[in-house]
Amino acid sequence: MRTPGEPERMVHAFIMVKTTTGSSADARDAILALEFVVDAHVVAGEYDVIVEADGDAVGDVLNTASTDIQGLEGVADTKTYVSMSA
Repeated sequence: MRTPGEPERMVHAFIMVKTTTGSSADARDAILALEFVVDAHVVAGEYDVIVEADGDAVGDVLNTASTDIQGLEGVADTKTYVSMSA
């Protein structure tokens, strides 16, 4: 998670996370500890957790989703959307 005063990074993305039954809150807590994660929320709907991630390059957020988040216990699937907004 970014600390106050740390400069904003160039790439912003939203990572949608599906979790196994009963593991949404634990997955969110583990996700919040990851380097490029800005925020994460347990939500109702098709996905269980929505994550905001910032990186210096697209690879930072894609690696966060495909390796870091997908490697966590209780995570079943992810879908990443890179923001096109300035």
